[in-house]
Amino acid sequence: MKINEPCISSTVDEHGPIHVYQTRTSLILSFDGKVYQSSMKLNDVNGLDLDYTQAMMTGLMFIPEVKTATIMGLGAGSMVKNLLSSFSDLVVHAVEYREEVVKVARKYFYLPETDRLIIHLDDAANHLKNTDVKSDVIFSDLYRPEGMDPKQVHSSYLRDCKDALNHHGILVLNICHPALHSEEELDGLLALEFENRLLSFEVEGGNTVVLAFKNEIPSITGEELLAKAKSLQTKMNIELELYAQRFCDAHEW
Repeated sequence: MKINEPCISSTVDEHGPIHVYQTRTSLILSFDGKVYQSSMKLNDVNGLDLDYTQAMMTGLMFIPEVKTATIMGLGAGSMVKNLLSSFSDLVVHAVEYREEVVKVARKYFYLPETDRLIIHLDDAANHLKNTDVKSDVIFSDLYRPEGMDPKQVHSSYLRDCKDALNHHGILVLNICHPALHSEEELDGLLALEFENRLLSFEVEGGNTVVLAFKNEIPSITGEELLAKAKSLQTKMNIELELYAQRFCDAHEW
C-alpha cells in the first residue's frame, strides 16, 4: 500500500531509493514508498513514534545501568536520539551500511552531532566480527527495501552479537517476516545460540520483540519490573509500563 503523503525528498544510492514524506504532524522515512521505516513527530523529535521501537526499549528494564549501547541499522535515528536525550552519560554506537541514510537522518530528522554518538559506516555482520566495543545492549533492527534483512536471524550474526555484549548484556531483536521456514525454526536457532535465555512478546503490527541475554536472565519480580518500567517511562517519555505488563502477562510473572 502506497504512502499517500507529500514526498519532500527522494534520494537514490546503489542500494535503492530513500524517501521522506511529511504529514501535518510527522516526518516519515521509507525505502519503498509503502512501509514506514521510521517516523518522527514534529512536536517530539526525540520521541519514539512507532510501537515496535518503544517495545524494543524494554531491554533497558533488565540492565542496572546502561553506559554503552549499539544500534544495528540507523534508519532515521529515532532510537539513537531517544537514548541520547534520555541518558546523559550514554555512548551510542550506530552501525549503518548506507551513507545516504545517515545524510537524510541528519538533514531531515535532527540526528545530532555529538561525541556521544559514533556512527560506523559498515555492514552489520562485518562490523560485529571486527569490533572491540562491548555493549550493555545491542538493538538490532536491520531492514532493507524488500523487508527484514535475513542476516539478522543467522546463527553467525546472533553469535557475534552475543560476543559483543558485556557480561550482563542483552540483544534486542525486532523480528518481522523472518527469512526462515517457520517461527519454530527461528525459536530453535535463538534457543541454541542463547541457551534459552530468552524473553519475547508480540507488538501490534506483526512484529515480535525478542530479548536475548548473554548470561542468566536477572531474577526480578513482576512488581519490580513494573516499577523499573515506570521510572524509565518518565525518563524516556514512552509507554514502557504497557510493555512491562505485556511481559508479565506473557511470562506469568
